[in-house]
Formats: sequence, C-alpha cells, structure tokens
Amino acid sequence: MSHDPSPPHFTYPWQSPLPVPEPVHRPPAHHAPLGHHSDLRLLRSAYRWQRRVATLTALGYFVLFLVLSAFAPSLMTSQVSTGLPLGLVLALVQLPVTWLAIALYESTARRRVDPLADRIRKQSALDARRETRDTRRKEAGR
Repeated sequence: MSHDPSPPHFTYPWQSPLPVPEPVHRPPAHHAPLGHHSDLRLLRSAYRWQRRVATLTALGYFVLFLVLSAFAPSLMTSQVSTGLPLGLVLALVQLPVTWLAIALYESTARRRVDPLADRIRKQSALDARRETRDTRRKEAGR
C-alpha cells in the first residue's frame, strides 16, 4: 500500500477538509535504552579491571626481573644451587607467571565479565524483539 504524503486536493470548494489522524501515543518503555544502561558501565569497569590484573601480573613480574637484572647484578648472579644462578631461575619462572596471568584473565572473565555480557546480550535481544513487535503493530495500524 503506497502512502501519498501530499495534502488532498479538493475538486469542489464546498467540500470539508479530511480529518487529520491523531498521532498514536505510546507509553514509555519500562527500561532505559541499552545505550544508557548501567550494565554497560559495569561491564566496562569489570573488563578494565580484568585487563589490569592480568597485565600487571605478567608485566609486573617481568619489570621486577629487569630491574633486578639492571640494579642488582650481584643478586642475579648469586648461585641458588650448584651452577644455577638466581637470574636464570627467575627467567624460567616467567613462563609460569605468564600462565598465571592467563588463568587470572580467564577466571575473572568467567566470574565477572561474561555474566554481565550475557545479561546485556539478552537485554539487547529483548529490546530488538520489542522494537520489531512495535514496528509491526505500527505498520498494521496504518
């Protein structure tokens, strides 16, 4: 069905103008739009915290290793056991510390970030369904 937005033109001057349909007023939604949702702020802060913990775990240890190498070479060359300097032990511990950072990242994702993301995803799908339903109702009312 096509809709002509131009006003009707009357053939006879004694014809009364056509009534203008009143706009349909819808009650406001019971929830805030997704872009202003407080869960998005919570998700951003949880993700930011997650990145900081994982990054500081891995980089913090590596920076500690570098600082000790630069400013405490006698400590780094001291023997832990026969023929095994402390610097080499600390360098080998870097790999498990990196694994620890990855494990921290994944655990905080499962515990803090993923539930928030799932909640926002469900809310977004619900908003999309409501929008589709409202659009269909609007089109059916024409």
